[in-house]
Amino acid sequence: MMAMMLDGQLVAQSAFSPAAERNKQPILAQLQQFLPSSGTALEIASGTGQHVAWFAAALPGWIWQPTDAEDEGFDTITANTQSAGLRNVRAALQVDVLSSAWLQAACPPLGSELFDAIYCANMLHIAPWATCTALMQGAAKRLAPAGQLITYGPYFEDGLAASAGNLAFDDSLRASNRAWGIRRREDVEEAALEVGLVLTMRVAMPSNNLLLVFGRAADKPH
Repeated sequence: MMAMMLDGQLVAQSAFSPAAERNKQPILAQLQQFLPSSGTALEIASGTGQHVAWFAAALPGWIWQPTDAEDEGFDTITANTQSAGLRNVRAALQVDVLSSAWLQAACPPLGSELFDAIYCANMLHIAPWATCTALMQGAAKRLAPAGQLITYGPYFEDGLAASAGNLAFDDSLRASNRAWGIRRREDVEEAALEVGLVLTMRVAMPSNNLLLVFGRAADKPH
């Protein structure tokens, strides 16, 4: 087992995620449709590294930078990427989007590098709302001019009935921590818009999840 820090609480996290194993291929299938053939990608909240290892193997033209708020899982990320013989995954770095460093133009340890994609899966609902606004603020500084921010996870949406599973999941999250919970897609969009990012793609995914893609307002197709 490893652990990660969320809102001041140490949360146990398995070195293998069954959910990541199930959803890595459906997410990859979408990435293959809209990502260019090459680029650099920053993953926020890499967890076990199962996603980054899978994506890097299937998208060899991309260089991937895994990160997490705590370094307890870095050995697992390294093992997952090295066991696949991947040469396009950098060593994991400790990056906390709630830290002041993430909001700087030159963020240690990332420096001033700009990324063609920033990917974040299954973080927003197990973190305080401030994590969402911070993710957007930092992404706006670290995306290349035509870069894309990609988030994945469960969302509630106005005008659409929530699934029973998502409602139960939301209840369990809020019982664990009142600051957690499934976010409204519209609230996430608003947080993005405040820093000049707009929703360019919404993809319905298995198990009542969504893949949301954001880009700079000037890059939105008319």
